[in-house]
Amino acid sequence: MYPQNNYQQDYNRYSVGSGMTLQSTVSQAMKRVYFKMTLGLLVTAFVSLFCASTSFISFYLTHSWLMWVLIIAEFGLVFAISGAVNKMSSSLATGLFYLFSAINGMMLSTIFLVYSPGAIVKTFFITAGTFGAMSVYGYFTNKDLSKMGSILFMALIGLVIASLVNMFLRSSGLDWVISIAGVIIFVGLTAWDTQQIKNIAMQMPGNQISRLATLGALTLYLDFINLFLFLLRIFGGSSRD
Repeated sequence: MYPQNNYQQDYNRYSVGSGMTLQSTVSQAMKRVYFKMTLGLLVTAFVSLFCASTSFISFYLTHSWLMWVLIIAEFGLVFAISGAVNKMSSSLATGLFYLFSAINGMMLSTIFLVYSPGAIVKTFFITAGTFGAMSVYGYFTNKDLSKMGSILFMALIGLVIASLVNMFLRSSGLDWVISIAGVIIFVGLTAWDTQQIKNIAMQMPGNQISRLATLGALTLYLDFINLFLFLLRIFGGSSRD
């Protein structure tokens, strides 16, 4: 990957010499990324609400095998989209992304048993505002965020390990620390991932934009969902009101 200043130089030079062609391509790519991500979030929200209001949720809670099936399906879809997006058609990649969003909605339906609708809505808007601000920063900043990305990735590994350990310790204090750390990590990853998607769009041929939009939407979708869940643990309270 180029350093950020080289990206910016290429961007400025190409834009002046080609009637803003590159700028238009990048703008189009980012619009498609955010559009697909937003649709993915809507799919997740509607599926989650539907499952929470039907007998699915009781079936899900009383059949642990279903949870493992959904978890395996989610990981499989993420690896399939990330690893083979250039080998599959754009429509297939998009369809797999929305399937992933729907499956994630099934798993997230349990939050309605733990948190009140008011807490969920409040946290969603906090998440949307925070995500939007950091994504805008990642898109417009001239600062190279690659070093921050490396640090955040290592911190994310530590977060996963700490979360696994706390599954056995069940420490409320550690859980609070994990929640705060999770928010910080995914706030940073939102900015870094946005910059990475923009940088890739600056190099990618126009006929590949649809595939980039799907992969970028998946990346930012995961940032949004994880940020939402960690913020919900902080602002949502421990039970329904």
